[in-house]
Amino acid sequence: MLSKNQIKLIKSLSQKKSRQQNGLFSVEGIKGISEFLKSDYILRHLYTTESVFDASADLTSEISEVELRKISTLKNPNTALAIFEIPDEIPFQRNGLIVALDDVRDPGNLGTIIRLCDWYGIKNLVCSLNTVDCYNSKVVQATMGSLTRVNVQYLELKDYLESSKAEVFGTLLAGENIYTATLPNEGIIILGNEANGISEAIKSRVDRKVTIPQFGTIKETESLNVANATAILLSEFRRRTIET
Repeated sequence: MLSKNQIKLIKSLSQKKSRQQNGLFSVEGIKGISEFLKSDYILRHLYTTESVFDASADLTSEISEVELRKISTLKNPNTALAIFEIPDEIPFQRNGLIVALDDVRDPGNLGTIIRLCDWYGIKNLVCSLNTVDCYNSKVVQATMGSLTRVNVQYLELKDYLESSKAEVFGTLLAGENIYTATLPNEGIIILGNEANGISEAIKSRVDRKVTIPQFGTIKETESLNVANATAILLSEFRRRTIET
């Protein structure tokens, strides 16, 4: 049976402060846990209602569905919950195509963007310090395991852009049409906050402004969802790579 201290610790990991203090985060569901188990992430403990994982017996506890519901963050828990160690940040190479997020706050958006980076072969994702934590349980869930293959780093975004020699692309309402612009194989693509877009401080570091044109007859939609915009931008950048 799970002890009160175990339940308290696991549930506390829903808070960023606790994740940072303990150096731990949780992953739920068979698919997500399986992806992390075959990665370099270190398993601290696995709690499961079924014996479906290839994990050390010493690090595995079989629990009841009632117990799983006590520790899960989901309305409908799926088979298992695992606790992994948060790894040290890995320095990333500054070449290639890099995605940078300026104050993206929604966990679902960040999780989807990490998954898109994985799909389009973006190895490095740079996040401002105010961007939602990538080890937030909702972010982890939305990545469907892609977090194991994308290097996410949090830093002072303005300082990073000032120190970089790469061409910086900013996604703004007024800019070059992304469908007709000449796009390179390398650079930094900045996407901004869901409500306010790219901040003025970061906007001043943009070399090229690009926009996704609106085709509707009644153009009243203010903007695209940031994750949808990421999908379109990465598709266009990668398509040009294939064509060149």
